[in-house]
Amino acid sequence: MTTFDTLSSYERQRELARLLERTGRLSVAQICEQFSISEATARRDLDVLSEQGLIQRVHGGAVLVRQAAPEEPILRRSYEREREKERIGRATAALIRDGETVFLGSGTTVLQVAQNLTMRNITVITNSLPVINLMSGKEAITLIALGGMLRDSELSFIGHITEQALSEVRADKVIIGIRAISLEQGLTNDYLPETLTDRAILNAGRETIIVADHTKCGVVSTAFVASLRAMHTLVTDDETDTEFIESLRTQDIEVIVA
Repeated sequence: MTTFDTLSSYERQRELARLLERTGRLSVAQICEQFSISEATARRDLDVLSEQGLIQRVHGGAVLVRQAAPEEPILRRSYEREREKERIGRATAALIRDGETVFLGSGTTVLQVAQNLTMRNITVITNSLPVINLMSGKEAITLIALGGMLRDSELSFIGHITEQALSEVRADKVIIGIRAISLEQGLTNDYLPETLTDRAILNAGRETIIVADHTKCGVVSTAFVASLRAMHTLVTDDETDTEFIESLRTQDIEVIVA
């Protein structure tokens, strides 16, 4: 049996990480009792593990950072968490005003936003083939479709040609989905070749709105896209952890719960 009070700081931090893997959440008081250390030492250990992306600091303690599972192709995801995505889509579409220019990214949640756009005289810029198909021929909507290399699983255009086109356009609002949002690691996705396109999209608008259901919140994926500062508004559902929401709000990020 391990005697925690004889461990080096490195060994203690490894044991703490393993303990969090089993429990999912620990308070500073519990850590102090378990390892016979001071609050200052416990907080330093948590800071180290947080910097390594293994845990997420919350008020009074820490929770384990969950890794986002690999994302299924868009056609298989169409019916996943459909009700949550419909609510997010309606709430996000309500943020768009007549006369605005909006960028709509790829993914099933953004497609729900597109399906709920009822205002007139807007310009839609998109790299999403499903959004292009949905918006084409709609009266009073100017559609700007960005080409590039088609990512078959997502039915979206990415790569150098897409990024070049993005440098030529500007939107009032950028609306995109994201694979994972972490308080510590920021915005991450699971497809590395798409990262530069994602960053170019974020740079194309004055305001960035991220649409993500609760399964995307408090998790980390493979490829870093941007820090939380790149996000002005998050639209999510009512199953998202309240501490996660409040932490974003303390960083002046608007959170809309649909």
